[in-house]
Amino acid sequence: MVSWSIDCGRLPVEANLACFRGAGGTAEYQVSLTPLDYAAVETQLGWLEQAYQIVLEAAGLTADSAIFRRFFCSDLPNQAAALAACSSADPVDYQHPCAVSWVGQPPIPPAKVCLWAYHLADPVGPLQKTKDGATLTLRRGPLSHHWSTGLAAPAASGSYAQTQAVFAAYETILAERGLTLADHTVRTWLFVQNVDANYAGLVTARRELFSARGMTAETHYLASTGIEGRHAKVPALVAMDAYAVGGLRPEQVEYLQALDHLSPTHLYGVTFERGTAVSYRDRRHLFISGTASIDHQGEILHYGDVGRQLDRALENVAALLAQGGGGLADMGGYIAYVRDTADGPLVRERLRAVVGDAPLVVVTAPVCRPGWLVEVEGLAAVAASRPELPAW
Repeated sequence: MVSWSIDCGRLPVEANLACFRGAGGTAEYQVSLTPLDYAAVETQLGWLEQAYQIVLEAAGLTADSAIFRRFFCSDLPNQAAALAACSSADPVDYQHPCAVSWVGQPPIPPAKVCLWAYHLADPVGPLQKTKDGATLTLRRGPLSHHWSTGLAAPAASGSYAQTQAVFAAYETILAERGLTLADHTVRTWLFVQNVDANYAGLVTARRELFSARGMTAETHYLASTGIEGRHAKVPALVAMDAYAVGGLRPEQVEYLQALDHLSPTHLYGVTFERGTAVSYRDRRHLFISGTASIDHQGEILHYGDVGRQLDRALENVAALLAQGGGGLADMGGYIAYVRDTADGPLVRERLRAVVGDAPLVVVTAPVCRPGWLVEVEGLAAVAASRPELPAW
């Protein structure tokens, strides 16, 4: 993975880009954009639009290479109209299909909105993308990749019922494409309004559903982040983004555990994988779930010390990556969640010292246990040689 900072001239935007190019020639890019000056959200979105074009031109990419964009927003219910008016944030732009996610997770001030994006460039020709409702489909040879965003059920009562309804809606999306939750879903992001109060309902509903689908501690769960986050619709207590792969073979998938560093999640009542590796002909993707300062017994380490918690979280991430044949240098980007906005600048500074120019987003989003002050997630890619597997 090669990462670099992009000079945006007079625009007050920090822009970072990472690229992984496999032996087959297909290149993956991750981008992060963060405003550095205070302004109205409409102005900051304008800066991001201009900076985004600068980054794409620097990388030799077009708008059609976009696969996924997530906008992290300081006040999503009041910013939704501005987002919808912004071309790169419009979730219903079918001219340039892209999965677009909005989440209420305030960036570190003075930013009101920041962007993480994922792009793909294939030297063979244009990408085969279609958009159907909330789901983008990318066809790659015998495989189909599906990104679904913004799933919510605000009419249901409470986080338990909303989680049930969100997963029911997602299973409908999967079934329409001949897919299942257990066999094809790789990664979920679950955003919970007031996570301290509403996470328990999500945990119970998810555990019951997974058990009914044969997803247990003896089989497997899904890589996931369960974190504070708001939907544009205020009554929505739970929202979800998800990624699934049609045609995925069992031999392509490995679940990352790093048991010398982290406990199995079911020991403290939750049901997700620490990380998932998906192998292709010339590369392996390492999906690192939200990772905090935890030990091999499931205990929180370094109560009250955000700096030491960050160090341990990164140590845990590195251990998961190592099991998948990678390291921190293979991460194409990082998202860091802090419980206390005041800790954001410290976390960003400490992370920059470790990750260099890699794309980085730091937002305020309390983790699922109050004692955790910071959590880190990301996506890595490493070279592989598996000629018997499908190409990415």
